[in-house]
Amino acid sequence: MSADLTTDRRLKTMLVAHGQREPFRSAIERLRSKIEQHLEVVLCEFDASCDLSEIDSDIVLVVGGDGSILRTARQLGYKQRPLLGVNLGKLGFLADVTEERFLEVLPLLGRGQFGVIDHLMFECRLMREGKLVETVLGLNEVAVLSGEPFHMLHIELRVDGHEATTYSCDGLIVSTPVGSTAHNLSAGGPILRKELDAFVISPISAHTLTVRPVVDAADREYELSVDQPNEGTAVVVDGQVLSRLRHGDVVRVTRAQPRFRMIEVPGHNYYHTLRDKLGWGGRLRGPYGG
Repeated sequence: MSADLTTDRRLKTMLVAHGQREPFRSAIERLRSKIEQHLEVVLCEFDASCDLSEIDSDIVLVVGGDGSILRTARQLGYKQRPLLGVNLGKLGFLADVTEERFLEVLPLLGRGQFGVIDHLMFECRLMREGKLVETVLGLNEVAVLSGEPFHMLHIELRVDGHEATTYSCDGLIVSTPVGSTAHNLSAGGPILRKELDAFVISPISAHTLTVRPVVDAADREYELSVDQPNEGTAVVVDGQVLSRLRHGDVVRVTRAQPRFRMIEVPGHNYYHTLRDKLGWGGRLRGPYGG
């Protein structure tokens, strides 16, 4: 879809790069003066300490990899803005625009001439003794992981209040299409096109060979519970530990109201990204080799 940001004024942008190490610092130093020729930089953020939802900005530019984009989406919270990731890593499914390509399209960004694709986000709620403990917004996935002493878990899945199955496994992942190329993929789950409104549920090292990943609609409510969690069993949201799990805890996953808004760069498409990043045509590639 069109962003419809064409205006007589200069568009405002936040420039985000998580981490002070190279090559991030040098990339920001190279890019900032060029960005300021086309956009008004209202914030330069390095340490993920700022509440980005409170900043008056039209778009967000993230320099780094997919992890940086996940952190930025979390900082934007319920006020998501169109975002473009400039990739400094290897496997950038979200940050899939090279520095060279970014400089080519920068004038278009400055004029507001770009498309935006909205993606599914979720809310993860942790319920304990019938009370809400915490709610977090996520983009990639919710995972229940076994933890020490790494005994097999029995994870019950309920969908819209109805019992679906109990997985005997090392963990269970509920992933969005955006997250389908992350932990879900390594666990043998399917790749979902990022614009789809669906969740994929994938067990990790399932004990029963007939258990397979399931894709279902995003407008359903998914509940996970572990009857006998290990001491280290935890629920993890987008790579961050939300909480250790106790007997009786319920992890509830539902569609979120905000949508993650990704700027679409001319010349990029879904299968081009898969072919390039997954090495379908050869080796994995990245501008910095890691």
